[in-house]
Amino acid sequence: MARPGLEAVRDLAAQGQITAVLVYAPDRLSRKYAYQVLLGEEFARYGVQLVFLQAPSTQTPEDQLLVQFQGMIAEYERAQIAERCRRGKRHRAQQGSISVLSQAPYGYRYVKKSETTDAYYQVIEAEAQVVRWIFDAYTRQGLSLSAVAGQLNERQVPTRKGAQWVASTICGMVHNPAYQGRACFNKTEGHPPQRVNRQVRQRGESFSRHPVRRWRPHQDWIEIPVPALVSPDTFALAQERLEKNQQLARRRTLHPTLLQGLLVCQHCGYALFLSTSTRQGQRRCYYRCGGRDALRHPQRPVCCNRPLRQKDLDQLVWQEILRLLEDPALLQTEIQRRLQEAQNTDPQQQREEVLRREQARLQNSMDRLLTAYQEDLLPLEELRQRMPELRRQQQAIHSELQSVQMATQDQSRYLHLVQTLNQFRDRLRVQADKLDVVERQKIVRLLVREVVVSTDTILIRHCIRLPQPTPNSPSPLATPSSGTSINQSSLLRTWRYPVTLYAKVGEKQRSTANLY
Repeated sequence: MARPGLEAVRDLAAQGQITAVLVYAPDRLSRKYAYQVLLGEEFARYGVQLVFLQAPSTQTPEDQLLVQFQGMIAEYERAQIAERCRRGKRHRAQQGSISVLSQAPYGYRYVKKSETTDAYYQVIEAEAQVVRWIFDAYTRQGLSLSAVAGQLNERQVPTRKGAQWVASTICGMVHNPAYQGRACFNKTEGHPPQRVNRQVRQRGESFSRHPVRRWRPHQDWIEIPVPALVSPDTFALAQERLEKNQQLARRRTLHPTLLQGLLVCQHCGYALFLSTSTRQGQRRCYYRCGGRDALRHPQRPVCCNRPLRQKDLDQLVWQEILRLLEDPALLQTEIQRRLQEAQNTDPQQQREEVLRREQARLQNSMDRLLTAYQEDLLPLEELRQRMPELRRQQQAIHSELQSVQMATQDQSRYLHLVQTLNQFRDRLRVQADKLDVVERQKIVRLLVREVVVSTDTILIRHCIRLPQPTPNSPSPLATPSSGTSINQSSLLRTWRYPVTLYAKVGEKQRSTANLY
């Protein structure tokens, strides 16, 4: 119904400037029968005659019945066309055809299908360098999406459409799996606008008053191989940081805290948020469980975990993290373990050898074709038909080989950076008391996955593997050292609830853990 031409005709009919509307066929007016009836009644109300050129005049009941049948058949035909197009695109995507995708992302050029080759993505080297820099700045340099967009605008790097770089564009590029060599079809699906009422709000469902596109489950995606611009490890690291930033986003935070986004209640699973109160002219801050929030649970709270003093809990966790970093034997063991894993499992080197063998095979095939043409064993038409496909494969392998080599260099830089951990620990020991909240946040978030708060315990889960204690040997963190001991209690509750909590340092290993 929202078509410019149709809107103009309806306005002219309402103003009384036309006496008849000529339509080629009922399905040209609309492919939905209900809309045809609605428009017909509207035109009749304004005294405008609706005439179909490819249908009988609607003077008799039989003619009206025939027009109605044509409208229903047009609606059925529309559904059939949509289903056939969807099935055809899905089949071509499963066959690895790139033509089913809408357009090539930034860094690629879409080359149309010809008589000799299928459609494919061609790498634009100037844009590919920008894509690699974006992933490097976001994953290695630690810049935010807005900061990356700001630096691109300062350097006057042109976009494809000539507009300014914005954070949403950078986020879409970091999310795009085509840059790791696997473009995906059937990633999203359209959702019609929803009618929002009280029942929808109370159920907590996500809704939108406008048509939107939402992500499908990952198992429904169909992968199509394309030339890779970044390594899979770099892409996985970017996805991990996107997920972590979504959890730790500041949003409307006016006063940042050390454990923002890391506190989880063990009883109900809700996150703990910062709550403030003013008592006798003094501002006091507490970490309060979401299960006790009166706005979320107006009937009764679902959790019995009482608030904790923000300042005392931050200090307790910070002391435990400092004590964890001050253990040279533990850190050295972790460094040696990661170095050994990197040396033993090196899929990049194996992939590089496979790519080099494939590159040599393609070069030999091209040389044999040229030799056969020079000796008049191969006609020119067949040479022109077979050579472009070999060159396209050679270019794709060359791009993937560059990505693998870049990933190997990134890994060597990562290992070199891990070896400087002792220097970092020495600087941290001197400046630990001088760091502000934001700098302490960066250190804590590099190490801590979450802090689980219970009624009488606090469990800190980090990404450094602790050795398993034997029955005769105590845990490496059980011995008190400088700072808060693991067996030392701390009064973190308010004076009304004199509950003593004990801090424990736990461990949760992550497959993609990255300290620096």
